[in-house]
Amino acid sequence: MKNILFLSFIKYKTINVHDFYADILRNYVKDGHHVYVVTPVESKYGIETSVLKETGCDILQVKIGGYFNVNSIRKGITLIEIEHQVISAIKKYWSSVKFDMVLYATPPISFAKVIQYIKKRDNAISYLMLKDIFPQNAVDLGMMSKTGIKSVLYKYFRKQEKQLYCYSDRIGCMSQANVDYVIKHNPEINSSKLEICPNCIEPQDMSISPEERNKLRRKYNIPLDKTVFVYGGNLGKPQGIPFIIECLKKQKKNSDAYFLIVGGGTEFEKLQEFFNTEKPENMKLMSKLPKDDYDRMVAACDVGLIFLDHRFTIPNFPSRLLSYMQAKLPVLAATDPNTDIGEVISQGGFGWWCESNDTGAFSELVKKALEADLNEMKTNETKYLMENYTANMIYKNINKSIGWK
Repeated sequence: MKNILFLSFIKYKTINVHDFYADILRNYVKDGHHVYVVTPVESKYGIETSVLKETGCDILQVKIGGYFNVNSIRKGITLIEIEHQVISAIKKYWSSVKFDMVLYATPPISFAKVIQYIKKRDNAISYLMLKDIFPQNAVDLGMMSKTGIKSVLYKYFRKQEKQLYCYSDRIGCMSQANVDYVIKHNPEINSSKLEICPNCIEPQDMSISPEERNKLRRKYNIPLDKTVFVYGGNLGKPQGIPFIIECLKKQKKNSDAYFLIVGGGTEFEKLQEFFNTEKPENMKLMSKLPKDDYDRMVAACDVGLIFLDHRFTIPNFPSRLLSYMQAKLPVLAATDPNTDIGEVISQGGFGWWCESNDTGAFSELVKKALEADLNEMKTNETKYLMENYTANMIYKNINKSIGWK
């Protein structure tokens, strides 16, 4: 039996939930290993540092300051404090546990000292699942700068990023574009430690029957006779909201398409202002829904939308692709040219891609989607999901990478 330490910024009360980390961790439990999860909990929830236990898994909730929906200064302070808080909690609650592997993901990058501590204490193997490249993503969006006063935070976090790569025995990247980017911008890293480790999922068929589809569309007042394009998820700076608004403006008179935007975030009000002012008849904006309701509603749509700000120089690979794939929705992506998500969905035969600075190109892809055989694309999509993104497959790949059977 192996002891696996998982460092996360997701608020876990149990690993019996469906996300790509929990799906991987359950594979370790299933094979007789014991999982230990560190999950920071913001002080606003009133939860003191404590341990939750379930079969095959202990969850250490560590009380931290504000992180989500706070200003960048407050978030930065929390990220600086968290390493000491986590190490102290591990010493208090798990001093007698010898960890064989420490598994962690970005964001955030603020676990470098924790990983260094566990590696030194237990001689543990360290595996980084690189989901985001920070702080460069913040620079791309103008939230940090490499010069001037804003460079102080950038330099601090860039140092942490390099430490994280240094302490990681293996680095699993979202796609080949991510592998290439990390090597190019961090030449001191031994390239042999990098590999592809994409988002994954324990596959579930989230598609629904035509009867259920019509029932849900009536519930949310969505037309039954139109092709529904849905965007679900965060509505913040990374999504490039001004571009989304310009795309929607061009579709106001499209009588064959209906656009549904569901989510929340720092830029939600900009979209709300557009809807209040323009009052488009073939569009709807909704705030965040409970996950089960959201999943069912997405399955009642026809095409999933992905947006990324064109300023990104890092190759992001949005996780919402998997939720669309499980619901069997072909995907229309408008992104920066550095990500290879467009290549994946186009070559996989289940979607379309354009750059997120060309509303005309977006309109052309909407037209293509309206004319496409969506059923054939759904078949391609399911095949691609099963061949590339299952949690059990990624679990086995990680173990093989670190020399475990």
